[in-house]
Amino acid sequence: MTESAPVNRPLRALLVGAGGMGRGWLRTIRAYDEVELVGVADLNVATAKAALDEAGASEVPVGQTLEELADAVAPDFVVDVTIPEAHHPVTMEALRRGLPVLGEKPLAATLTEALELTAAAQAYDRLFMVSQSRRYNGHLFAYRRQLLRLGRLGVLTAEFFKAPHFGGFRDAMDHPLVLDMAIHAFDSARFLLDADPVSVYCEEYNPPWSWYAGDAATTAIFELSGGLRYVYTGSWCSPGQETSWNASWRASGEHGTARWDGDGPPTLEIVEGREAAPNSDDPSVDPHPGIAGSLREFVAALRTGSTPMGTARDNVMSLAMVHAAIASAKAGGRVHLADILEQAYTQARAQATGPVADALAGWTSVSPPG
Repeated sequence: MTESAPVNRPLRALLVGAGGMGRGWLRTIRAYDEVELVGVADLNVATAKAALDEAGASEVPVGQTLEELADAVAPDFVVDVTIPEAHHPVTMEALRRGLPVLGEKPLAATLTEALELTAAAQAYDRLFMVSQSRRYNGHLFAYRRQLLRLGRLGVLTAEFFKAPHFGGFRDAMDHPLVLDMAIHAFDSARFLLDADPVSVYCEEYNPPWSWYAGDAATTAIFELSGGLRYVYTGSWCSPGQETSWNASWRASGEHGTARWDGDGPPTLEIVEGREAAPNSDDPSVDPHPGIAGSLREFVAALRTGSTPMGTARDNVMSLAMVHAAIASAKAGGRVHLADILEQAYTQARAQATGPVADALAGWTSVSPPG
């Protein structure tokens, strides 16, 4: 951001989207004294009013769109909790208005739109952060510290088995597990390994008892920078002995193994006499959990100019893992992330206009500049 956020008052938040996740964000915003909720926008105004009534905040203004409310309530930032297909227009409008955005995952419905929004944040010089809320977990941070003690790593695995009956849009999605849920594990793997994906081989399928229209189960093998392997196996129609929502993890390194069940503290076993020295330079600290952690880090970044986890330019790579996995499943073979990014970048260049097009044209690679 070119200007620091005000430090002598709570920051004014405009929430866009008042569905199930929107209500969770509404409660989280109201519980944080560094933020003031000044408006809620939802295409169904009755939904917005009901959410506010439920939260005891009936006095907060409502409207159908960001455009309808922004001038009247003068927010300092926008929280975008709309459906994925609406992320691009809502976030683009906010950035054009000079408003920083804290958005729900996925960054956008397509990788092309994600690159456009990343370029828009650059062009309008405003923070756009994606809330990968499952990163904000003290046990995940502890697990990351354990991995530093394993020496050179070979493979990281994540298993995810749940059987939720959501109803609604997830049941009708083409790729419900990979597109809506696996991104959490993909993003966590990048965080744990401090590495980016190079290629992936993925298979998707739908068990015969599945209640999802699209493929609800998958296995994906990623190659990451440095030769690391990350293997994800999951199913969203797997009743009985279910894993944590955070998945179940295992890392194998030259000095031993570290495991995390996704809920409790992680465990570490080092082969006697082979322990690597802990990395004293690791700055990670236990975060406030979930979306509250996202909100706090976002506000701190606005106040101080620090770089939070989940900036758009960083989160693009997590979303690219999702779309590369889908492309691999469709093609029946290995897919390189660079090829997926190149295709999305070419499409973004073709459809972007104005300052966003100029920003994209200035990139020296298909990955967003760091």
